[in-house]
Amino acid sequence: MSTLAPATIRWLAPAKLNLFLHITGRRADGYHELQTLFQLLNFGDQLSFQLTDDPGLSLHLRPDSTIRNLPLDHNLIIQAAKLLQKQSGRRLSARIEVSKHIPLGAGLGGGSSDAATTLMALNRLWELNLCQTQLAELGLQLGADVPVFLLGKSAWAEGVGERLEPVSLPDAWYVVIMPTCQVSTAEIFAQEHLTRNTTAIKMADFLAGGSRNDCESVTCGLYPKVEKALNWLGQYAPARMTGTGAAVFARFENESEARAVLAALPAAEHGFIAQGINSSLEPELHDD
Repeated sequence: MSTLAPATIRWLAPAKLNLFLHITGRRADGYHELQTLFQLLNFGDQLSFQLTDDPGLSLHLRPDSTIRNLPLDHNLIIQAAKLLQKQSGRRLSARIEVSKHIPLGAGLGGGSSDAATTLMALNRLWELNLCQTQLAELGLQLGADVPVFLLGKSAWAEGVGERLEPVSLPDAWYVVIMPTCQVSTAEIFAQEHLTRNTTAIKMADFLAGGSRNDCESVTCGLYPKVEKALNWLGQYAPARMTGTGAAVFARFENESEARAVLAALPAAEHGFIAQGINSSLEPELHDD
């Protein structure tokens, strides 16, 4: 290991929104063909990676985490680290800490973002020098949303989510409401009545309002709390579900409008505001 390699990397693993989600077909292998527009947010998890002389990989939840129910022994962070370790053919070690803020089962991409951040950070710390294409191939083994976080840019996506075209989206603020339920993506995609034949669209169609989330009606039927959140937020602006849910969002032109809506949220409900970003932040490098 080079002495020039930083001892610690700290990196934001951003959340994402699906500004729309169309299911255009189903492949022979069971995966669904999709179209979506990923919007990255300036809200997410904070991960730190430290080289260690102790053998193996360890994952620790930081005290400032707002999400406490993260399984530390079986999650995408550890899976990503082990996959990269296997790719290297070497027994490499690291201590990983996560400050977890993206809810589980919310459609905000928390697990995928954490996995992508782990691949990028350990690729750098372990000096493996894998290119983005190689990392994306590994990431796709972990989940269809991982490649967009490896790209690190808001993007138009097709295929199962791996064919990406970076886009520059207008400035916007989002109110995101998180119903108190976790939605299983596998459960939603297994539903018989899920729409699977939506006609493919272009960016101009999306900008003209010709889009939707094909999973929304199915998720609302199974999870009434999602429908309740959509109806509440829809009083203030057009509201939509992200991914397969459970989180729902609405777009606002400025921060003050978004804050005013969030302030009106009933006390029993949970949410946050975030600004859309077109590119995720570079990591912070430390020699400590």
